[in-house]
Amino acid sequence: MQCVQYTEGHCHSCQWIDKAYSQQLSDKQLHLKQLLQETSVIDWLPPVTSKTSEFRNKAKMVVSGSVERPLLGMLHRDGRTVDLCRCLLYPQYFQPVFDVIKIFIAKAGLVPYNVERKKGELKYILLTESRANGEMMLRFVLRSETKRVQLERALPWLQEQLPQVTVISANIQPTHMAILEGEKEIIFTKSKMLKETFNNIPLYIRPRSFFQTNPDIASELYATAGRWVRELNIGSMWDLFCGAGGFGLHCADKETRLTGIEISAEAIDCAKSSAKSLGLEHVVFQALDSTHFALDKSQLPELVLVNPPRRGIGAELCEYLGRMAPKFVLYSSCNAQTMAKDIAMLKQYRIEKVQLFDMFPHTEHYETLALLVLDVN
Repeated sequence: MQCVQYTEGHCHSCQWIDKAYSQQLSDKQLHLKQLLQETSVIDWLPPVTSKTSEFRNKAKMVVSGSVERPLLGMLHRDGRTVDLCRCLLYPQYFQPVFDVIKIFIAKAGLVPYNVERKKGELKYILLTESRANGEMMLRFVLRSETKRVQLERALPWLQEQLPQVTVISANIQPTHMAILEGEKEIIFTKSKMLKETFNNIPLYIRPRSFFQTNPDIASELYATAGRWVRELNIGSMWDLFCGAGGFGLHCADKETRLTGIEISAEAIDCAKSSAKSLGLEHVVFQALDSTHFALDKSQLPELVLVNPPRRGIGAELCEYLGRMAPKFVLYSSCNAQTMAKDIAMLKQYRIEKVQLFDMFPHTEHYETLALLVLDVN
């Protein structure tokens, strides 16, 4: 794929973009096999491939430039700014939305934050789309509430220009650090969240809840997890680090006793909304620390599903799972290195099957799904 920003040296986020896609997949699969070479793997399934362009449903843009001529893109460490509104990873119909947002920034007088001078108000904009219905969520990350009234006053114009943007909010992030967002979220619209649908499962996206940025691959990842779990014919499971509930909701049926645990209260609210929509009566979602929740329990379900952040589940939870020995562990990971380290500590388990999901084309990153089975021999 040819990218002008990459060839001209303005953006190297896609560090593998000059590598053939088939080679990208081969390199990722080889990397995964090398990481798991000390572990018994029964079945290596072929990688799940992605579109190579227009696959993202979310844009995180640093706002720079001037209030009259804002730039939406990225900021280099040396202070150079790059406008990425024509980035090939976004659907083409994002481009006119970005154009309107730039006009709105000027109309509302939202002065872009200058990192070097520590002045200005608008730090980022975050645009998320639901592929289910085309609705969008737009978040303005501000240094303070100083411009809140100006922003609200100009919103009717923005909503008239972009009726598909149904959720609009401001996040207040006052610190002068490379932190994307703060704790306070001000929602200006009647709608508080987007509705997404994967494989006929309703999922909800709130402003501060995590959601995968490649919906086609995320949908296939969840569907695969659901198929694998249903083949096991289990009656009870935990979904740890569950986020908005995508994995657990794909795995549970009307009779499954599912407990989903996630530290983010916003994400848990989304998961509860989904479970209610599906009429699942034996499903419980709680906003707790996943490791602390597990360590406090003396009995385990038949299957424990984990989808941890990049750091993995860690030695403490691995030791607990090894001691309690559930029949199955389904491990989903965005960092195969920490996953391999965790699995190496679960010595009484074999990997029944493993599959790579190319969630992040043109980079070295990928998602992995591995089914671990307790080896009773």
